[in-house]
Amino acid sequence: MAIPAAPPSYAEVMASKEQIFPGQQSYSRQQPYPGQQPYPGQQPYPGQQPYPGQQPLSPPTTLPVHPSWAFVQPNPNPGYSSGYGASRFSRFSDPSSTGSIDAFATDSWNNRKIRHMFIQKVYAILMVQLLVTFGIVAVFTFCDPVKMYVRHNRILYYASFVVFIVTYLILVCCSGVRRRYPLNLILLAVFTLAMSYMAGMLTTYHDTKSVMICIGITCLVCLAVSIFSFQTKFDFTSCHGLMFGLMMALLITGLVMVFTVPFGYLPWLQTVYAGLGAIVFTMFLAYDTQLLLGNKRYSLSPEEHVFGALCLYTDIIYIFMFLLQLFGSRD
Repeated sequence: MAIPAAPPSYAEVMASKEQIFPGQQSYSRQQPYPGQQPYPGQQPYPGQQPYPGQQPLSPPTTLPVHPSWAFVQPNPNPGYSSGYGASRFSRFSDPSSTGSIDAFATDSWNNRKIRHMFIQKVYAILMVQLLVTFGIVAVFTFCDPVKMYVRHNRILYYASFVVFIVTYLILVCCSGVRRRYPLNLILLAVFTLAMSYMAGMLTTYHDTKSVMICIGITCLVCLAVSIFSFQTKFDFTSCHGLMFGLMMALLITGLVMVFTVPFGYLPWLQTVYAGLGAIVFTMFLAYDTQLLLGNKRYSLSPEEHVFGALCLYTDIIYIFMFLLQLFGSRD
């Protein structure tokens, strides 16, 4: 009776499977390339000497294995999105988190309905502001007791100027405040009343005819600039250097006027200052109008309806004030 042979061991089976062609070196005896560094956690092959500085691991750890075509994100960032799963929008795609002005338009502008609603909201707020302002101007112009009272109480003008500066800085510099309802509308209403008082007091020093002519010129200028900004292909939003230069020229001219007050009134300097101011704020009106459209290099966030109305209102009132200084006859 034949005795059955013992089953081959694992080492014998693996040795029998290993085929070495002529001139080929066994993979188990393969030496590393010169200067090759080991991978983290890599074990030397059987019969191979460890690399210099390599610490052998005892027992080998089991790692999850993924097929070669699978993409594994080791530690995805909160804002990362890929085409292999549900996308998660980053904070940079939200125009409200990057400030008031976004470069090259954002995803919100892709929806034409959002753009139209935003423009309508801005111009609705602007119309209310202008109605309040020119209503106060009409009272100060046609009511003689009010006109005389305002002239003899200049402390109210200085108080309104302080309120104007404070509310303007809050609305411009604090993005969280101007987006918080109803605080943003309250501050905008206070700002409108303060600037309306300043414009109304300025009209008390000019005759009624000059005030009405300047109001008409302001309306025509604003209408022409708005139509031009909507139709032109010229991008005013990219002319930051030009805007800055004109503003610096206006500021320097104003400082020169302040220092020449002790030497007397200079009509030609007043004319230069008023004309330059009207030109500068006309260009700013075109700049701010194109920010609302969203089809130029820079655009305004759809959440910034208060900021948009604030910019347009300030431009229009300053145009009226400078035109009144330029063409108005003093009473």
